[in-house]
Amino acid sequence: MTVPATGAAAPDFEILTDAGKPFRLSAQRGGWLALFFYPQDDTEGCTIENIEFSVLAPEFTRLGVKLVGISPDSVADHCAFRAKFNLAVPLLSDPDKVAVNAFGLWQEKKLYGRDYIGLVRSSFLIDPKGIIAAQWKVTRIKGHAQKLLDQAKALIPD
Repeated sequence: MTVPATGAAAPDFEILTDAGKPFRLSAQRGGWLALFFYPQDDTEGCTIENIEFSVLAPEFTRLGVKLVGISPDSVADHCAFRAKFNLAVPLLSDPDKVAVNAFGLWQEKKLYGRDYIGLVRSSFLIDPKGIIAAQWKVTRIKGHAQKLLDQAKALIPD
């Protein structure tokens, strides 16, 4: 599967939240949604990213944007990660890579000259009709949450 283009309908999926409840993407229509996909709980980059999103979560809420993080980690891992760093953003558990594959993010990657398959850190801003309004392949973790917030401010009418 390839990464859906900006302007395309966001692919639907259903996975569990860190509270063990189902989350279906299509059920979120009617409001703005920001999804950030990250590789693994409690790793340096993913921790930085989740903390930055948690700090900015109230601003996303004020804009009317629901914010959720997605990784292949289990519900139990998400609960421990959330508690350890006092995270404010709901985390979705995708161990079977349902959402990851729907968005075409399980890809070949290269790190220190080694090829491997893994999750490509990416974010998507989805409009109330379920259309991808903006997307990012995240290459610089620090400051990414602010970039997503700034783009949401630019796209969402007052």
